[in-house]
Amino acid sequence: MHRPLAILLMGPTASGKTGAAVELVQQLPVEIVSVDSALVYRGMDIGTAKPDAKTLQLAPHRLIDIRDPSEVYSAAEFRDDALREMAAIRARGKLPLLVGGTMLYFRVLQQGLSDLPPANRGVRARLEAEARDQGWQALHARLRRIDP
Repeated sequence: MHRPLAILLMGPTASGKTGAAVELVQQLPVEIVSVDSALVYRGMDIGTAKPDAKTLQLAPHRLIDIRDPSEVYSAAEFRDDALREMAAIRARGKLPLLVGGTMLYFRVLQQGLSDLPPANRGVRARLEAEARDQGWQALHARLRRIDP
């Protein structure tokens, strides 16, 4: 698998990643791509350490505020979005600086995803109907019998 050249700055929330990234933007030809599963959602501004407007003006971050909180956003979607943004940054003659703490997102960029079958909505609907009729505990008990 081809992996585009990038700088990865990863760590837990409030560990100083954003400050370091802003410094790097001032000194190197880099552009920031957020690698944070909470920051993709609009309005998730409290408890997420989302950069404030002044910071975003000084050092714009891609992939922030791109989804409504009611929408699902998967690691596969992140991978597609991040690779697209990284290519756009490279096309501008700059280097992507990936900043965040969602290690699953970093992992899918570095290692890709396993080929899995698509979700089966019919099976999900059937199981949800059984759970409504029998309760989730009954379904869990059946699963323990089938696959201990």
